[in-house]
Amino acid sequence: MHIVAVLALDGVVAFDLSTPLEVFARTRLAGGEPAYDVRVCAPKPEIDAGAFVLRAPWGLEALDTADTIILPGLVELAAAVPEEVLARLRAASARGARLASICAGAFVLAATGLLDGRRATTHWLAAAQLAERFPAVDVDPDVLYVDEGQLLTSAGAAAGLDLCLHLIRRDHGSAVAADAARLSVMPLERDGGQAQFIVPERPPAPRGSIMEPLLRWLDENAGRELTMAEIAAHAGMSTRTLNRRFREQTGTTPLQWLHRARIRQAQHLLETTAEGVDRIGARVGFGSPTAFRERFKRIVGTSPHAYRHAFRSAV
Repeated sequence: MHIVAVLALDGVVAFDLSTPLEVFARTRLAGGEPAYDVRVCAPKPEIDAGAFVLRAPWGLEALDTADTIILPGLVELAAAVPEEVLARLRAASARGARLASICAGAFVLAATGLLDGRRATTHWLAAAQLAERFPAVDVDPDVLYVDEGQLLTSAGAAAGLDLCLHLIRRDHGSAVAADAARLSVMPLERDGGQAQFIVPERPPAPRGSIMEPLLRWLDENAGRELTMAEIAAHAGMSTRTLNRRFREQTGTTPLQWLHRARIRQAQHLLETTAEGVDRIGARVGFGSPTAFRERFKRIVGTSPHAYRHAFRSAV
């Protein structure tokens, strides 16, 4: 039977820990037999989980035989991970085990070095910190989960459910995964490319970057019609040099960054005002309602109307 080991460390987020326990432990194959053997393991007998103390029935030896290892998030993102834990995770990966993180568990996975040179995600609020602490990791803050084959990462807590269902579908097919989704009252059809609803306040960029003044200026002038020539002139560079340096330091182009700045402003207006969608699109700098709707859907993963319905503040 497929063994799933869920790692509990001091400061573990209880929601992240319980999600894989409930989803995998309740999954059944077509004949009714359990699909997974789920084991909670820890580096010591008792783990501080904040509101309670957890007594894990398995030690770190459970990592040595697990087929899949789930890494829940920790409350303290900067918490040091015991070296023995990191060593066992690296060894598990080397023998072919699958490692998956939920939410801020990406920080634990990144600490192993296994995510270097790979794409990964985490909660949108923590994406900038993950990118800063682990610059070799390609952080994508806009998706529900990232499947890199043997290594998987997911976004905020609810995205952990999406990731677990995705793993079940990989292991046992859509029918078994659909049954697991129904038990969790979750849709199976959401996929990893669907954007998290909240766009980060600023796309991750190294602090102290020479682009910081330009990023602030773009934010302040996002509602204007801006051309690459005007942006380059403000930066005091040629268009070619600006594009190269901007991508080196932010991972994207000036115009793509500008689009995201406009969408952030549109989200705020959709949440806090009753202005019409088309008016908001024009106000944040889009030349046509169609361009606004298409860009909003591409970045946020839903329409402006649906976003407003979901996130409009109560009056």
